[in-house]
Amino acid sequence: MSLLDDARLYFVVEASASDELLGAALTGGCDLLQLRDHRASDDELLAAAERFRDACDAHGALFVVNDRPEIALQAGADGVHVGQVDAVRRLVGPDVFIGLSTHSPEQFDGGLASDADYLSVGPVWATPTKEGRPATGLDYVRYAAAHASKPWFAIGGIDEQNVGEVVAAGAARAVVVRAIRDAEDPRAVASALKSRLSVE
Repeated sequence: MSLLDDARLYFVVEASASDELLGAALTGGCDLLQLRDHRASDDELLAAAERFRDACDAHGALFVVNDRPEIALQAGADGVHVGQVDAVRRLVGPDVFIGLSTHSPEQFDGGLASDADYLSVGPVWATPTKEGRPATGLDYVRYAAAHASKPWFAIGGIDEQNVGEVVAAGAARAVVVRAIRDAEDPRAVASALKSRLSVE
């Protein structure tokens, strides 16, 4: 689990992401790459997963599939990220790590007690990738920093302009989507974000 323990920058992107974008993000310093696409078919997800897996292997990064443990297994993913852990561990076994989304201190505490290997904390700021989910704010980041016994990632609206605020609140890891996906120079943005995330 050392790669997960050492991970700092986590990039989440859709199946349509180009190989160029994946390579730029990973070269720039992304440690984890998540395939998240609720609109793609199983065939489209598996085709994308093959490209994501190859990109991660080429850069020594971890590959995660969102919300689809069966796709994660078929694709040889390192991990799966879900909203609930209970049945997933039985399905994926001990060798695939599980990430869990949390949105409150109570959910965070539950995640620490669960079979999840890492937690996400947020959305710190409102974001269109989590439509309808209210922002949790920096106080939740501070809570996580004070109580964590597992790796955790701040998520939600994080970019070059505000990453310093989540770091100051105690985060050493962050998940980003738009900041890298929509950047003119994804590699430079990934590198800049990675440099701001402190090593515990």
